[in-house]
Amino acid sequence: MRRLSEALYLAAITLWVGGMWAIGYIAAPVLFSTLGDRQLAGAVAGRLFALIGWIGLASAAYLMIFMTARRGVHVFRNAGFWLVFLMVLLVAASQFGIQPLMAQLKAAALPREVMESVMRDRFAAWHGISSILYLVQSLLGLWLVVWADRGLK
Repeated sequence: MRRLSEALYLAAITLWVGGMWAIGYIAAPVLFSTLGDRQLAGAVAGRLFALIGWIGLASAAYLMIFMTARRGVHVFRNAGFWLVFLMVLLVAASQFGIQPLMAQLKAAALPREVMESVMRDRFAAWHGISSILYLVQSLLGLWLVVWADRGLK
């Protein structure tokens, strides 16, 4: 059973961090450079970011349970635990704060595209904040990958 839980630990990190990097830095740019319709590209990218957000929440839950079961109360001395904790805070802020706010701004702009409406500046500001949080989360994820074996000890 221990080998299975360790394999799931590594798989959760791989799925979450690998998915973040693949979507944020490969799929989304390709969508915007390939599709002629920026609104469609944004909608597809938004769905992908939402999906990886849910994957991140599920992965973080498993990782935190795994680390706590492995270390008990000493888990709070583990850097990997705090990396996962910070990452899940960023995911939650995006999933439950920023993304719904951006969706409201898009809805308020209808029937026009949000970037062609009076909501453009607010949307661009929140999009920028979201992008910065995603970058920070991606870098923390890279750090988590580098330190993944420390969670197994």
